[in-house]
Amino acid sequence: MTDLIQHENNHATMYTVASLYHFTHMTNLREKQQQLLSLCNSQEILGTLLLADEGLNGTISGRAEAIECVLNYLNEWPEIDDLEIKYSESADQSFKRLKVKIKKEIVTMGKPDVNVAKNAGQYVEPSEWNDLISRDDVLVVDTRNTYEFGIGRFSNAIQPETESFVDFPAWADDLFREPGRPKAVAMYCTGGIRCEKATAYIRELGFDEVYHLQGGILKYLEEIPEEQSLWEGECFVFDGRVSLKH
Repeated sequence: MTDLIQHENNHATMYTVASLYHFTHMTNLREKQQQLLSLCNSQEILGTLLLADEGLNGTISGRAEAIECVLNYLNEWPEIDDLEIKYSESADQSFKRLKVKIKKEIVTMGKPDVNVAKNAGQYVEPSEWNDLISRDDVLVVDTRNTYEFGIGRFSNAIQPETESFVDFPAWADDLFREPGRPKAVAMYCTGGIRCEKATAYIRELGFDEVYHLQGGILKYLEEIPEEQSLWEGECFVFDGRVSLKH
């Protein structure tokens, strides 16, 4: 947990921000909600955590040791075996309150029955992403909304002109019906959760060669040196920082 080391910078406390998700079949949601809410309150954690039958999703902020305590607790759940986590730091608390909610989906696409754990596309590490999206036979798709796309994007990506993620399935249905549909599709989003669910949906439609960026844009910006990057602009984030760069 070296990424979680908290330090003093000019006597100002730095807060750890953890973005996390995991697609899995979850049970006992009400019990999990109450236990998680109690633990986060005791650790003075702020942010949002969503629980659903399809898994767990959220972004939380707090002292490094408090974040570590919550993540250790989540990793003890029997359904959690590969929690996707991205860390960053902020000089201020990124959220104003704590919310732990039970939802139909941990990311709302209007398709709660999509089996993401079984049908998601192939993960691509940030170190391999540039080579993949530079292929002529790969359609690069930004699964975020038009506003996020306008702030920053990969240089050769398209955006399906979706104002919300619930618009994505209709666009994907039309793409599959096109006679000249692409041989391969590579998808990305902020932290990986939307593109992971999107890949499962289009694989269920019948697309075979489907990829998604592991850890999303945030992981790519963290790992890829700026001089090697194919990212243009900034990345919108859902907290008080608004957007991030390399």
